Amino acid sequence: MTTKVPARLDRLPWSRWHWMIIIGLGTVWILDGLEVTIIGNLSAQLAKEGSGLAITQAQVAGTAAALYVAGACVGALFFGWLTDRFGRKKLFIITMVVYLVATAATAFSFSAWWFFLFRFLTGFGIGGEYAAINSAIDELIPSRHRGRIDVVINGSYWLGAAGGALLTVPLLNDLPVNIGWRVAFGLGVVLGLGILLVRRHVPESPRWLFIHGRGREAEELVDGIEERVETEKGERLSEPSSSMTIHQRRSIGFGQIAHTMVARYPKRTVLGFSLFIGQAFLYNAITFGYAQILSTFFKIDTNTGYFFAVIAVGNFLGPLLLGHLFDTVGRVPMISGTYIGSGVLLLGTAWLFNQGVLTAVTLTACWCVVLFFASAGASAAYLTVSEIFPMETRAMAIAFFYAIGTLVGGVAGPLIFSHLVESGKPGDTALAFVIGAVLMIAAGLVEVFLGVKAEGKSLEDIAEPLTSASAKSSAAAA
Repeated sequence: MTTKVPARLDRLPWSRWHWMIIIGLGTVWILDGLEVTIIGNLSAQLAKEGSGLAITQAQVAGTAAALYVAGACVGALFFGWLTDRFGRKKLFIITMVVYLVATAATAFSFSAWWFFLFRFLTGFGIGGEYAAINSAIDELIPSRHRGRIDVVINGSYWLGAAGGALLTVPLLNDLPVNIGWRVAFGLGVVLGLGILLVRRHVPESPRWLFIHGRGREAEELVDGIEERVETEKGERLSEPSSSMTIHQRRSIGFGQIAHTMVARYPKRTVLGFSLFIGQAFLYNAITFGYAQILSTFFKIDTNTGYFFAVIAVGNFLGPLLLGHLFDTVGRVPMISGTYIGSGVLLLGTAWLFNQGVLTAVTLTACWCVVLFFASAGASAAYLTVSEIFPMETRAMAIAFFYAIGTLVGGVAGPLIFSHLVESGKPGDTALAFVIGAVLMIAAGLVEVFLGVKAEGKSLEDIAEPLTSASAKSSAAAA
């Protein structure tokens, strides 16, 4: 099948239809931020007598956090494979339902094992979201806007983090100890239901449709999108000249996906691992463990939300203010610069903390500056792995790098971090900071040498689809 669908989508002017995509799909990151922040700031409250759970703060910040991340890794792999096989839309509906059920069940926890189980299942649903949502967004957003939009959407996680942090303050101070944390999880369910209603109107990816033997449906879908945009703009769209020929297939085998990532794009695979491991350790450690730092070193347990909200604002401002530079200055200088810069700043924070010169306020200010840069880089990690591999492997690639990187950094991070903080020694906590900083700097250096210049390019130009006619010819010749 010869099609112009990718070129037609890339040449669309920005419109209300694109905003609908962002609201319907991108807002899930707000949910993830809400989830992770709530559990981090509730750790001291859950450990109190009368909370309804026989659990320690270290178990909440360490064990429960690690199980949530482990669930997200398993969910990403499982739903990522299904997303490439059965389509983006079916899976971003299913994964949201899984999240809603698991979060509601968490609110009714009556013992530690129940709490741990449904934290794992909540992560299972969120992990699936990462694969389905990032692949759908990249395939629907025009190439000239893709970098900025993807970075800002992934950065919107921190809007949820700020909201979750602020919500925990009245819930912890104004409600009984056994009620406030349950209400906090219930609010996540309410927000998720609203997102699910909007998401029903988001279409399947036309790029996925034409590769999987549904070419007529893809063409008709793009016809409808163009008609809406032309009506809104009051002018006819020009016909793109570029096209591509595809050998349509119903499914792509997992063996071929693995071979593509390891044998065809080995340098890009190393790049993806490096970016994800660095940001996963840093972010999961500090997100789940910052309330523990405030409680252990500064005796702050019920008002941690105020401090975390400041950090969250810095995290969101980074992608918001720096996002357009990923499309103009370029991917390689921006990703390497944000990773290395944040790592160097974090080393300085570790030294100041070890010297005992920081208060709760000044430590929060330091982390706010560090994460302003780190957040933009971490958001770009998702952008990178979603655009540098072929269309047929996109969701699975996102899931694969997220799962492996997060298992290494995201599970180890909270466990190591909580153990070091629990000792109560400033030097141990500073060591946790240093580990995160070194990993970020190392990932930034990998980007310098292996980064891909993807700014402004069509997804098909960055990585040719496995089912394209030219790719088939090359494979046959080889």
